Amino acid sequence: MEQFLLASGTIVAGVFGCVAWFWGSNMALDAVYPARGPRAGRNMRHASAIRPWLFLGPAILLLSAYLVYPVINSAWRSFNDADGARFVGLKNYQWLLADGKFHESLSNNMLWLVTVPALSTLFGLVAAQLTDRIRWGNFAKSMIFMPMAISFVGAGVIWKFIYDFRGEGLEQIGILNAIVVYFGGMPQTWLVTPFWNSFLLMAVLVWIQTGFAMVILSAALRGIPEESIEAAILDGANPWQVFMRIKVPQIWGTIAVVWTTITIVVLKIFDIVFVMTNGEWGTQVLANLMYNWMFRGAPDYGRGSAIAIVIMLLVTPIMIWNIRNARREMR
Repeated sequence: MEQFLLASGTIVAGVFGCVAWFWGSNMALDAVYPARGPRAGRNMRHASAIRPWLFLGPAILLLSAYLVYPVINSAWRSFNDADGARFVGLKNYQWLLADGKFHESLSNNMLWLVTVPALSTLFGLVAAQLTDRIRWGNFAKSMIFMPMAISFVGAGVIWKFIYDFRGEGLEQIGILNAIVVYFGGMPQTWLVTPFWNSFLLMAVLVWIQTGFAMVILSAALRGIPEESIEAAILDGANPWQVFMRIKVPQIWGTIAVVWTTITIVVLKIFDIVFVMTNGEWGTQVLANLMYNWMFRGAPDYGRGSAIAIVIMLLVTPIMIWNIRNARREMR
């Protein structure tokens, strides 16, 4: 109850604080530059130039405090020793290049990058097309989108139960093993099987991100001019040809944006791996490796920060491309 009251108070204080800031700052600006008198025109120009910064100022300050400063601080720490007390140059990055766990994490991240965005976008596109053609499509969309409302930690716990293993002869509470046993098979330790266990973890993120892809791509499909579809049908195109040769090419930019957005999520994946395997049995990823060096055992802030910088460097080019592509689509 105490946590609920604290969270509620924080929300109320934040909302009223924002309202008070915007109302009070605008009132103060109007008092300094009144829109009346002999200098009314000059005052209005100055007020118009300053007013946007009243809205942007708090956001810029918060971004600087919680984004820009941590990046600079992490970059500096990556050139220092475990305690951050001694400058060691590029030693942390040299260690990364020779570390087996880093190689495992990087290869797993690449495997996630190849698999998850492709499957999520594909399933989202198929779901968007099919749900737009059935009467109960809105209900189906709600069900497919629902996993987006679940946190990654919650999703990891749910799927950990799905993959759960009990010894032979015991009742299987994991859905997957229960199905295997029902059809006469042997229960499997799914999450400890190297290589394949990574794909089982990826299935969780695909399950979550398919709803996101479906919503965005469904909106794009509805924006396709009906005239082009009708013309293709009159020319004898079947539904598959209409979909692949008429619809998909017209929403290719949106598909690329969805793909790269999910790619950014994949590069930062941590929660699912941490909850389900903690990086054991060959499932380690970069974010989980960074967490282990930063906060487990004897913390090594230098090595942990070096891994964080690598993750940022991998994400940044994709993010920049995504923003540019989104701006191009809006023109």
